[in-house]
Amino acid sequence: MTWSGKLGAGLGLAGLIVLFGLLGPLLTGDPATIRDIGLTSPGGDHLLGTTIIGQDVLAQLTHATRGSLWIGVLVGVMATVLSGIFGIVGAYAGGVVDEAFSLFSNVMLVIPGLPLVIVIAGFVPADQRGTWTISLVLAITGWAAAARVLRAQTLSLRNRDYVAAARVSGEKTWRVICVEILPNLLPILASQFVFAVVLAILSEAGLSFLGLGAADSSTLGTMLYYAQNGFALQRDAWWWFVPPGLIIALFGGALSLINFSIDEIINPALRERPRRRRDVVATTPAVADEDAVLTVTNLNVVYQGAAPVHAVKDVSLTLRRGEILGLAGESGCGKTTLAYAINRLHRPPAEVTSGSVVFDGVDVLALGPEELRAFRWVRLSMVFQGAMNSLNPVTPIRAQLQDVLRTHRPSMSTSDREARCVEVLRLVGVDPARLGSYPHELSGGMRQRVMIAMALLLEPQVMIMDEPTTALDVLVQREILNEIKRLRDELRFAVVFITHDLPLLLELSDRIAVMRDGEVVEYAPAEEIYLRPQHPYTRQLLGSFPSLTGERGALIR
Repeated sequence: MTWSGKLGAGLGLAGLIVLFGLLGPLLTGDPATIRDIGLTSPGGDHLLGTTIIGQDVLAQLTHATRGSLWIGVLVGVMATVLSGIFGIVGAYAGGVVDEAFSLFSNVMLVIPGLPLVIVIAGFVPADQRGTWTISLVLAITGWAAAARVLRAQTLSLRNRDYVAAARVSGEKTWRVICVEILPNLLPILASQFVFAVVLAILSEAGLSFLGLGAADSSTLGTMLYYAQNGFALQRDAWWWFVPPGLIIALFGGALSLINFSIDEIINPALRERPRRRRDVVATTPAVADEDAVLTVTNLNVVYQGAAPVHAVKDVSLTLRRGEILGLAGESGCGKTTLAYAINRLHRPPAEVTSGSVVFDGVDVLALGPEELRAFRWVRLSMVFQGAMNSLNPVTPIRAQLQDVLRTHRPSMSTSDREARCVEVLRLVGVDPARLGSYPHELSGGMRQRVMIAMALLLEPQVMIMDEPTTALDVLVQREILNEIKRLRDELRFAVVFITHDLPLLLELSDRIAVMRDGEVVEYAPAEEIYLRPQHPYTRQLLGSFPSLTGERGALIR
């Protein structure tokens, strides 16, 4: 669990209220004792004053806090169990069970909660409305929304490889759910339990205030009910109704802080980070080569955190017009971070701490938001890693291509946009008839070509391609690479090509930069890298690929 100020404040405040409810009744005596000192203001022997019939408000408050906490815990447990059964078990079982559970959950979800609680509680005779009855009523009306969330998560988890492996290995259904699926849902379950407790305490207070609360238990709601019936507000007896209302508010706030902290654990993007006005905290001016279209000088990128990670270290590269620059290295060496920094796509906690990126005389790191928006895709475009999954699955190819033109060239007519989309698809070897197709109707190679076509729409000077042939078979890879070389020769744009495959770069690139642990350890023409590699890591990379000729087991070096 990630510790935060919100979590500490929430746990501290909730802990104090729980201790007050658990230990207070042991120290304050009988809250039902009647005295002839009605509506005595706070002070003396009665720190919080007395009610209209002389009962000690502090004693009532301690017992009422315990009663509300007990109902909150009961409802939280029952609602969480119900949501788990209908959400997790139903989704994992699938078929008719899932459909029936989902239908019932939807029906419970659309029924207004508070009116249903009031109706159910109203039908139960007053002498039978005990703590368990009220808790059961609140649990029955408060589990459906959580079940929907759990069902969605379980439907995603049950298709994961480790769950399939557990089923194939013969594990029983209950064990797959408890061991493989449930641990992944614990943060969500914890968040939903906390929310159910808060909602139960507030709902019970509302019911008790209406006279529909538990008959055998003192709660914060019953305190408010008797204060209202005793005209405490009209009699200015603030000490009778303010303390229970304050306890409800403070406990609700404490549990909300805990819930926010759990949400941050589930989704790290919600965590607070130091606010900075820019994603670039320092730059170093540089003078670019006249023939260079992109010059990176001493670039440093750091992922800030408790233990900062220096992902890109003093990287310097030059990309000339019409050149293909290969960027090779193992996973995690900083290739994609470097590409994102060049394009200013990195987000907190990533920061450019020093260095410069100059594009055709323009300092990219100094561009403002609007300038950056106009710069991207028009002058520098990018084919992202996993490009086959970068297309919107519910939008036709035509709409996705035209969105780029509509954004950057709003004055272009509809017919011109259509003509340009047809043109770029032909450039990459895709039949323009596919403009009306959805991504799932295209093969992996065709989707990759569409992404390249999208990157070419505005005729950029530079295209960054981050592992564009990943997950493609060797024949489709060859077709894509041939297309890239042909388009480079026809359109004269420059390419930064990122991959793990050094032999591929030897064939494709004019120059190659080899990265390791955030540093460029070797940077030379492709022929030089192949014939005379200088760095031991480069030689290891070359030596790790099998040779297609020579003796069995021989490597490329």
